[in-house]
Amino acid sequence: MTQIDRVHVPLGARAYDVVIGQGLVAQAGALMQPFLARPRVAVLTESRVAGLHLENLQAGLSAQGIASSAHALTPGEGTKSWDGLRESVEWLLDEKVERRDVVVALGGGVIGDLGGFAAAILRRGVRFVQVPTSLLAQVDSSVGGKTGINTRHGKNLVGAFHQPSLVLADIDLLDSLPKRDFLAGYGEVVKYGLLGDAAFFEWLEVNGPALARGDKSARHYAVRRSVEMKAGIVARDETEQGERALLNLGHTFCHALEAATGYCDRLLHGEGVAIGCALAFEVSARMGLCAQETPSRVRAHLRAMGMATDLADIAGDLPDAAALVALMAQDKKVQDGRLRFILAREIGQAFVCDDVPGDLLLSVLSEALAARP
Repeated sequence: MTQIDRVHVPLGARAYDVVIGQGLVAQAGALMQPFLARPRVAVLTESRVAGLHLENLQAGLSAQGIASSAHALTPGEGTKSWDGLRESVEWLLDEKVERRDVVVALGGGVIGDLGGFAAAILRRGVRFVQVPTSLLAQVDSSVGGKTGINTRHGKNLVGAFHQPSLVLADIDLLDSLPKRDFLAGYGEVVKYGLLGDAAFFEWLEVNGPALARGDKSARHYAVRRSVEMKAGIVARDETEQGERALLNLGHTFCHALEAATGYCDRLLHGEGVAIGCALAFEVSARMGLCAQETPSRVRAHLRAMGMATDLADIAGDLPDAAALVALMAQDKKVQDGRLRFILAREIGQAFVCDDVPGDLLLSVLSEALAARP
């Protein structure tokens, strides 16, 4: 019998469990049944994921007498948009989804964010269940209730906090991920060690290669520890008034780079997070906050995993340093016109900083751009 863990996210009336283990999709009906007022659900997914996992999910639901309808959206970050939201909400209304029903988001971060936002605004709030199919979604975007879409102004600037009723993190689903997508998700895993758990980062330095090769036990532990850390932070700061901002380590750089590359496959979100974490530690070292050798240690682990680590790893043209800083100024974390970065006093000791010298930031970015081929 494979191990199944439940990580509780204690948010009072909005509390829920993240169930982590193997074979959970086959048990989806039994796991979701307690949340259903009537035996039917509406599944939002995307076409690639549907081809891999939808049949198994619907079989798991049918085993408990739960009917399901499904709608597959176009894959990719471009779907997380006004058009994708309209398509999702209109389909859910066509399906006559009622306020007591449950919407199931089957997919990666795009579907989880989009499906959750559609559920948040449908009939002023319908419950939803996350079935994350990517590593990034299992350890990050499916937990915490952040939902939303991108606009021409930037990433995730329109959305709502809407907590799921349940998250099913089936480790077996990670087997279907292309290597690049798996490693992009690992960018969010390593972030947790860097921001608040040096022992976890040390564990990843030892066990990361086995995890990437498919070791189920290592994958289970990495997902569970990441979810435990996020659940704890979310419980203490649900709407990102303070501590939850630490989860954005690397993201101020990442979001600017995603905007600069047009939210396309040139740069996956987790790749941007990894590069952003390396840049955040570089800035921290330049400001005398952490040891000078720490950024090299961070980059060494990312390289050992075969991951993107620098601006040089992004194909195609990038704007100059000043233009990248201008893109950062559109980030959600800007307060009173001041850029907020998550920096670190050492691995596992992140904090919020809004007084990074502008000339130092430009210098770090200019040097990183100059190193590009």
